Amino acid sequence: MDKKSSETTIHQKLEIVIREMVEREVRFKDAQSEFEKIFIETAAKKYGGNKSRVAKQIGVHRNTLHSRAKTLKIKILI
Repeated sequence: MDKKSSETTIHQKLEIVIREMVEREVRFKDAQSEFEKIFIETAAKKYGGNKSRVAKQIGVHRNTLHSRAKTLKIKILI
């Protein structure tokens, strides 16, 4: 078995997390917000909080990123 086939894919990892969230009866909107917050925070850390770079790398406009960060109360980017 080669290394690539033994690695867990992102899809498989997400399925595990989602199964747990469904089991705990997490509402879709809450799950979506939590995913978005962690995704943006992780990207912000990777790019040192540089809003323009974060926005470009995750594929959104800088103003959209700022708005979402404000809504989600992400202090790294506000």
